[in-house]
Amino acid sequence: MIKVRAKAPLRLGLAGGGTDVAPYSDDFGGMVLNATVSLHAYCTVASRDDGQVSFEALDIEAVFTHAATPVLPVDHELALIAQCYNRIVADYCKGQPFACTIQTHADVPPGSGLGSSSTMVVAVITALAEFLRLPLGEYEIAHLAFVIERQDLGLAGGKQDQYAATFGGFNLMEFYADDRVIINPLRLRRSIVSELEAGLILYFSGRSRASAQIIDEQVRNVKSGATKSIDAMHRLKDQARQMKEALLLGDFPAFGEVMRQGWSAKRDMASTISNEGIEAVLDAAMAAGAHGGKISGAGGGGFIMISVPPERKPTVLRALKSHDGTVFNCTFTSEGAQAWTVR
Repeated sequence: MIKVRAKAPLRLGLAGGGTDVAPYSDDFGGMVLNATVSLHAYCTVASRDDGQVSFEALDIEAVFTHAATPVLPVDHELALIAQCYNRIVADYCKGQPFACTIQTHADVPPGSGLGSSSTMVVAVITALAEFLRLPLGEYEIAHLAFVIERQDLGLAGGKQDQYAATFGGFNLMEFYADDRVIINPLRLRRSIVSELEAGLILYFSGRSRASAQIIDEQVRNVKSGATKSIDAMHRLKDQARQMKEALLLGDFPAFGEVMRQGWSAKRDMASTISNEGIEAVLDAAMAAGAHGGKISGAGGGGFIMISVPPERKPTVLRALKSHDGTVFNCTFTSEGAQAWTVR
């Protein structure tokens, strides 16, 4: 039996999130600053000799089994895995199916705001590439993941998640029309990353959310020419540049200020991005001494990222205990998606 595993890191959206979503990115060009953390999506692919495929999402206890055919149905809850298989068979196996078991799980719940769905797709593609010895580079893996989610399955969203999971690290990403993407890695001093980690609180609000409704509203606002939403995205794009400069200089008060401004701009993109629970958590953190905070991802729930002076971190953590969420421990990681064969 042949068995391979892969993992891909989840990301924190630091600034510019939402400008990677068409039509804004096509019309104006998007820019996002993000960083991957030591929370991952995982995939295992194993060969089998019974002519079947079996997909298992271990963390949600979902299973899909089918004969290994060139095109598998995608009208089920494991459609993302099935379409990864369909694309690989069509594009790289000359339409010849292969029997296998694909198992997945992640370190965070679905709908977390850390790009978990896209990261899972990247992990599956990376594992299948290792399993079949496909010579796929980072841009090819990320673009294929985008095509599977956004074009094949029509799932609403942008492009940053796929590229963050594939490349890893701190990246300033540029998004343009015709699927043109430029990844600019940031070379940060280790002391800056350590200080950022020392003051990072990753707080799960306890409420997962489906991002599609929020993103659909954002897209409608851009298509209709809604000035408030488009101006907010212009500000978010500019804040990605500002945050890049703050990080490179190690200016953490400026980092927190850009985060606060970014959250203000993000709330203007769509009405469902924030709610009373999110605002209560952020207000408590700021009152306890945080630099700034924001939702990671589309909004509405999921993870809240809070930046604090490290000496104020215990105070902020105490303030958050009166709320219903959970603090996750993590560090930043420089490695993107990777796969290996199990011997």
